[in-house]
Amino acid sequence: MFSDSPSARPLNVYAAGPGSLMKNLVADFQAGTGIRVNLFQATTGKVLARLEAEADSPQADVFISASWDLAQELDQRGWLQPYHSDYAAQVPDHLKTPSYIAQAVSALGIVWNRDSDTPEPADWQDLADLAFARQITMPDPALSGASVDLLLGLEQALGEGAWDLLARMKHNGLEICGANDQALAPVLRGDKSAVFGSVDYVAYAAMEKGARIKVIFPRSGTVMVPRPMMILKNARQPELARQFIDYLLSDDGQAGAAAAWLMPARTDIITRRPTVSDIPVLPQGNVSATNRARSLARFGEIF
Repeated sequence: MFSDSPSARPLNVYAAGPGSLMKNLVADFQAGTGIRVNLFQATTGKVLARLEAEADSPQADVFISASWDLAQELDQRGWLQPYHSDYAAQVPDHLKTPSYIAQAVSALGIVWNRDSDTPEPADWQDLADLAFARQITMPDPALSGASVDLLLGLEQALGEGAWDLLARMKHNGLEICGANDQALAPVLRGDKSAVFGSVDYVAYAAMEKGARIKVIFPRSGTVMVPRPMMILKNARQPELARQFIDYLLSDDGQAGAAAAWLMPARTDIITRRPTVSDIPVLPQGNVSATNRARSLARFGEIF
């Protein structure tokens, strides 16, 4: 369907999770096309660090990030090349640009252990209550692009109140636990009661395996996190990169995203989880790299 001529040099794909999803999609793409793919997976921050370290000798052909703002920044740096896929017709305009397009979308929420002794939270502020003392984890924004998006969304909605909330949570024993999986693990074990700002698809996947947790989208709103896909300007295999983007936007590729509990970028794909129309969203304006750096610095001052 996509190509039957394998290339001597493999396609290099750098991706920020979800691990099992990308491994499965790459395996299916290789089986269907004969194209070899080298997949490097890490957090958004670690993938970006590798891209920057390789700037003098670029290796990546395709980059899939967990941060829409990072794609915007790389585009402004001139690191990306434009591509329009025929499969993009069913992707909403706010999830595509000439240089990058969403593979799928996740949302951040509170993940609460149903068997804990804490009350079920309904909003972000609830996690600062004494009932949750030393019971809350949070992914580290320095490692999770999605967590930075949440900081910016809360700041835009609450102003200084966002930082006051985080300061109160720190005083209440909030634990910063690395990337998303590390923040969720203590809640799955029952050592902690809830995650502040967990990516939803990771929790839904754990629920599918029997975890006694609940994904709660705060009533005051949360942030949506599109996963932008982009082809690097200096890609050595641009044609293969375009074929890979096409595959990820195809019916099979989008069904794979839905099976991993993400919201597909295409609106015509059936999904079994809440979608954008079901989730209250915080107001978000244009976010600059300067604002992201400032928010990370402010977070660092508190923790």
